[in-house]
Amino acid sequence: MSDSSSADKPPEKTNKPSFDSESFLASCSQKPGVYQMYDANGKHLYIGKAKHLKKRLASYFRPQTPGSKTEALVRKIMHIDVTVTGSETEALILENNLIKAERPPYNILLRDDKTYPYIFLSSAHEYPRLTFHRGNRRAKGEYFGPFPNRYAVRESLSLLQKMFKVRQCEDSFFKNRSRPCLQHQIGRCSAPCVDLIDKKDYADTVRKSTMFLQGHNDELTNEILKEMDSAATDLEFEIAAEKRDQISHLRVVQEKQYIDNGRGDIDIIAAATASGHACIQVLYVRHGRMLGSRSYYPNLGLIENQNDLLEAFISQAYIASGGGLGSVPSELISNVTPSGLDGLTAALSESSGKQIKILSNVRSGRARWLNMATETANQNLTARVNNRQQVRDRFEKLQQDLQLTDLPERIECFDISHSSGEQTVASCVVFTHEGAKKSDYRKFNIEGITGGDDYAAMRQAVER
Repeated sequence: MSDSSSADKPPEKTNKPSFDSESFLASCSQKPGVYQMYDANGKHLYIGKAKHLKKRLASYFRPQTPGSKTEALVRKIMHIDVTVTGSETEALILENNLIKAERPPYNILLRDDKTYPYIFLSSAHEYPRLTFHRGNRRAKGEYFGPFPNRYAVRESLSLLQKMFKVRQCEDSFFKNRSRPCLQHQIGRCSAPCVDLIDKKDYADTVRKSTMFLQGHNDELTNEILKEMDSAATDLEFEIAAEKRDQISHLRVVQEKQYIDNGRGDIDIIAAATASGHACIQVLYVRHGRMLGSRSYYPNLGLIENQNDLLEAFISQAYIASGGGLGSVPSELISNVTPSGLDGLTAALSESSGKQIKILSNVRSGRARWLNMATETANQNLTARVNNRQQVRDRFEKLQQDLQLTDLPERIECFDISHSSGEQTVASCVVFTHEGAKKSDYRKFNIEGITGGDDYAAMRQAVER
């Protein structure tokens, strides 16, 4: 069900805004829905949702609007579209989809288009290998993950090398070996390339690696413990010592990474705000094991408190997008209660097709990890704010040294490189008051100049 209403009139030479809010509000619906605000050019300014549209929209046009950002927004409004929905849950899902599609400047925006890495176990080879993988999952085999970053993948692969010695080399390297490589010599590969392990034993190490990656560590530990006892009984002490080392590695992982005795999937989310900036720290727990964490620094837009910030973050990160690691966990734990908790929980459950819980009052292990996430968010935010202030101080010093009238807004730095006059390339790095702006970095292939002529290369790069 949808219903759109809007009102505007030609600009007048008065101090009043050109948008006629009184006429608009007089006919505005009192049902739940989504509203879209536009500027004079018909571009989106802000998209929001409300349980009671008329009350929510009226709050923007009160004599004392809450905050300078809201005042700036209201001055730019020329048109508002309203879409009535059947419930607050429908409004939240629609709002989330519209924000992602339109990316309005006054909404919180999560700029995170990175793909997440996996551990890949090949199945097309008689001696499968484990390897780092990022991108499309088209090759035959099993994918474990996703992981929050490449460091978490590398750490898991390194541990698997120590415990089970499954090969991680390329197939081309494997086929051309006539003697064991360095990985075997340092005890990190069983050297199936030169038949130092038979297929049955190698398949067993692959199975155990799979159990570890699937989070079945208790069963795996018990199985290896029985194998160690059996080897010791048969006086095979070298094998027993190897099993002992595997158990030791597994217990270290449990001590460092396990959040509790359960096997649940949990995301722990902590928000911190200061000086108009925000940091959201997310810890990822899968099968009861801590995989790692990730920091987000969203643009606050009109948001003025952590409750609204978490509502906006969770709706964008988890509704219809699969969550931070590709799937919505059954439990989210946050350091403050998100605004609109009931509607947010209902929307998450409907979007994911399973029951989702959002908690903020937790105990024991969960409380410890929540405190860790909160402290990390505060530390990261403090460091980011301080760094940006240092960058601004440098801009002001540059303005003073160069005796500039206005403070520089952007600095572009160019450099030329070539190999003995050939294959000339130019690079450009960009700095703003926010620091390095890597999205604007550029590299240019320089053509049509005399080899070694850096001046001509620089001119071509700047003109381009």
